[in-house]
Amino acid sequence: QVQLVESGGGLVQAGGSLRLSCAASGRTFSTYVMKWFRQAPGKQTDFVAGINRSGAVTYYADSVKGRFTISRDNAKNTVYLQMNSLKIEDTAVYYCKAVRLLSEYWGQGTQVTVSS
Repeated sequence: QVQLVESGGGLVQAGGSLRLSCAASGRTFSTYVMKWFRQAPGKQTDFVAGINRSGAVTYYADSVKGRFTISRDNAKNTVYLQMNSLKIEDTAVYYCKAVRLLSEYWGQGTQVTVSS
């Protein structure tokens, strides 16, 4: 069982930056692939970014490529999402997800609101 707690969301103006954190419980964090997703009001949940277990491989949705950076610190059981050049359309609830074989766990989400 893994418990995930996101933080770092808030209100920011377009063009600004935020860094989200997702802290995981337990001693097996480094065995999980970690991903960020987001859900805008009235829309489906979309993939944003992913990172492999060691942190050496990252991948992104086209909509955030070049603006967002995912990273992880396995010693701190935490995955991060650095979001730069934020756009109004980035407004959503952001969730982190831990995946390993047939197991997956979600955090409760953190709200990001980008204003004009």
